[in-house]
Amino acid sequence: MLRSILATILVLLLTVATSQAQTEMADTMRSNGKIYVVVVVLATIFAGIFTYLVVLDRKIGRMEKENRN
Repeated sequence: MLRSILATILVLLLTVATSQAQTEMADTMRSNGKIYVVVVVLATIFAGIFTYLVVLDRKIGRMEKENRN
């Protein structure tokens, strides 16, 4: 019981420390204008994943049609 309480407290402390560091990093990137680069890169990655999934869905649909016949 004591071990789980200590583990919970440790996780909470690490979460608070990490969130403060991330906020500083985001503020720094925003002030330098680099946050837009991060946004563009993430948007590109998600667009690529979405496109891949659409193409894969179409291929699987064609294979299922051929398999039915």
